[in-house]
Amino acid sequence: MSTDHPPLGIDELLDRVRLGLDRVTPEQAHAIAGSGGLLVDTRYAALRERDGLVPGALVVERNELEWRLDPQGSHRAPEAVSHDVRVVVFCNEGYASSLAAASLRQLGLRHATDLIGGFQAWKAAGLPVEESGLS
Repeated sequence: MSTDHPPLGIDELLDRVRLGLDRVTPEQAHAIAGSGGLLVDTRYAALRERDGLVPGALVVERNELEWRLDPQGSHRAPEAVSHDVRVVVFCNEGYASSLAAASLRQLGLRHATDLIGGFQAWKAAGLPVEESGLS
């Protein structure tokens, strides 16, 4: 490992990653979904079961995200049709989703971003939430 640069802490990494994203509010994410964009829920099952789902969002576990969203990938989701799709990733509170969106950008999904405040901000904004149906 090179000692030319000190290691980044997660807070600094998050700040750097977010500089490259046009992060969106819950209302903006709702509008993007209404105009053909793709909302992607990366929360783990227990949170989805506890708090509910965003109607129409594609549920993809974080460890599968790149494989499911890469339009060139053999394991892509049917919704992963192009590098031009507007993708809004969300997690529970909007931290892990920033890193996930940055990873999608590295795959060429140039319109990938994340939801400021995550699912909790969506719910607090009074936007649609449905029961998970997992219980």
